[in-house]
Amino acid sequence: MTTSLLYQAIDQLSREKGIDLEIVISAVEDAYLVATRKYYKTNEDLQSHFNKETGVVEVFAVKKVVEQVADPDREMTLDQARKLQPEAALESEIRIPKATDMLGRIAAQTAKQVIFQKVREAERDTVYAEYSNRVGELVNCTVKRLEGPEVIVDLGRAEARMPRREQLRLETYQIGDRLRAVIKEVDRAARGPQVVVSRADGMLVQRLFEMEVPEIYDGTVVIKTIAREAGERSKVAVFSKDADVDCVGACVGMKGMRVQSIIRELRGEKIDIIEYNEDAIAFAANALSPAKINHVSVVDAEEKHLEVIVDDTQLSLAIGKKGQNVRLAAKLLGWHIDIKSEEEKRQEIESQMAAMARRGAAITELLGLGDKTLEKLRNHGIATVEQLAQMTPDELTQIQGIGEKTVERIRVVVTDYFERGEATAAEAGEPATETGDAADSGSPAEVEEAGKEALTEEAVPAAASPSSSDADVAGSEAVDEGDRNRKTSDEDLNPQAIEEAQGPEEARGKGASDEPAAESVEAASLHERREAGPSPEGDEHK
Repeated sequence: MTTSLLYQAIDQLSREKGIDLEIVISAVEDAYLVATRKYYKTNEDLQSHFNKETGVVEVFAVKKVVEQVADPDREMTLDQARKLQPEAALESEIRIPKATDMLGRIAAQTAKQVIFQKVREAERDTVYAEYSNRVGELVNCTVKRLEGPEVIVDLGRAEARMPRREQLRLETYQIGDRLRAVIKEVDRAARGPQVVVSRADGMLVQRLFEMEVPEIYDGTVVIKTIAREAGERSKVAVFSKDADVDCVGACVGMKGMRVQSIIRELRGEKIDIIEYNEDAIAFAANALSPAKINHVSVVDAEEKHLEVIVDDTQLSLAIGKKGQNVRLAAKLLGWHIDIKSEEEKRQEIESQMAAMARRGAAITELLGLGDKTLEKLRNHGIATVEQLAQMTPDELTQIQGIGEKTVERIRVVVTDYFERGEATAAEAGEPATETGDAADSGSPAEVEEAGKEALTEEAVPAAASPSSSDADVAGSEAVDEGDRNRKTSDEDLNPQAIEEAQGPEEARGKGASDEPAAESVEAASLHERREAGPSPEGDEHK
């Protein structure tokens, strides 16, 4: 069978565009219909048919045979129909040929535009059908032209566009450059190329690793997640299904050959390969590399909030340039990360302790006291731990329902509360004791010590050793002095006896240099004589 030149041209067009032949023929037939209707200015029901042998598009006006004509453009009587076709019958259709050889230049131009439009629509449908299932695939492309900020690339059978947001920040493009990119999306309604390719998406890094690392390609090593700032830095979390395979080492390769190949493709972009861990705390410590992490804690599990503590020297490294390292780590984990140095954390704990001391911790924070005991204390006006610590055992026993056993229990619980506070401060690097200005300013350590002294001073039974009470109240110097006082009898306290035992010069020297200590001795002696009753020695010393 011979074919016309028009049919051959249509067949060639369908092959070049990758469009089905019937779609192109339908476009030609529709073009003739539009041109014919425009030429005849009619509302008749027109149909067209392409003859492959002659290459002629035949156009017909279709009319229905009826008894009474209501629409002359679409209906005709039986007599009119039988003049054209003798075998015509009622309710049948008659096809009346329309001449197309006189359509002229305008009609031909209209037909041409219709054909082009139909072909473009068919081509777009073909491109969408082919590439919509290839999203995320790595493709090789060539820069075809530059349209403002966008780069138009040739994929072979179609064109694609690379918007500015999908380009590497410091990368420039020239016509003819060969690139590797991933298909990010296919937009059916786009005016220009429907396919959007990207060199900034994290999927590009994953596809490049799949090409370079056989363990990733065969599934032994899995890329769990990728956080990327295109052109600058990427963090890749990997996991090995085989315990004998080092996931990080497999991705790096011998002497870094595998990862260096990817870095070159990405124009020098830095890549951190991190071992994935199901535990968010361990994963966070890995994700913040190369910084060394001291401690990671969960602030709020529901809100996915982590707090990371590092040495002062590691703080800038953990945060990274313009916060890049911690930002990428947060993207990798999907958690919010707060990074603090040891000094910042210590100051934060100190401020919290100071605030707690100022406002006073509620007695409900004491561990070990029953609800009834707490209720009795609150009814007596004791609302804070500090108030409770300042009370003596006698004052506590005056509260109805609180006996000596309860007082002892309160003393143990309050002491444990302050010791736990000291341990928390010690973990943050606080000194074990507060001296100097800190003690004068009413620091938490001072409040805690005062609370312990108040409870301990009178909670000890009356038969307890006096030296134990003195140690809690007056410190080491007072204890030593008190021991000397208790070892000295009334006779030894006599000035004459002291002078005879030490000699005149030694007694005068001690009196001049240790006057406060002598006053303490004298005060202790007076206190003992008052309890023992008047004596000649006491009056003489006085």
